[in-house]
Amino acid sequence: MNETPPVARVTIIYESMFGNTRKVAEAIAEGLRPTATVTVLPVKDAPESIGEADILIAGAPTHVHGLSRPSTRTEAGKWADDAARHLTLEPDAEGIGMREWLETCGQVPPVFAAFDTRADTAELFSGSAASHIEKRLRKLGSRRFLPKASFVVDKRSVLVDGELERARSWGRTIGAELRMPVLH
Repeated sequence: MNETPPVARVTIIYESMFGNTRKVAEAIAEGLRPTATVTVLPVKDAPESIGEADILIAGAPTHVHGLSRPSTRTEAGKWADDAARHLTLEPDAEGIGMREWLETCGQVPPVFAAFDTRADTAELFSGSAASHIEKRLRKLGSRRFLPKASFVVDKRSVLVDGELERARSWGRTIGAELRMPVLH
């Protein structure tokens, strides 16, 4: 069997409170790995500059219609402290978030894709962290590679059935697009 070598270097940086956005990032990476060299990093471990990657995929949970802030991450910690909610806070979830990283990061790849996790309701009502990620990355001079994607969680902050497969499929779509000569 003759396998085609990876055509691009992709860095996925994510912020996650209860593990949903991390799981989505990992599923996107699974979908991409047949066609790209993929590095997946929580935002707390993201370097200031990631210009060596060909594409950045950035994702975060939607908090109060946009990216999290220290106050909303503290609130997520309180949710996790409520035993009735059955939520476990990710390690360092209350540390740096995507908003802060995007405000201080240096060089970014020439193209990006953004995703978020959000409530299972119309974006008009929930907002979208991915929209804020897109806006900031455009200001940094990067170009949107594909339209943003949102992966939904239910009222208990659990990913809706089928969302991880949808994330893998989105990763495969990104991988297929990476093979197109337009990127290079």
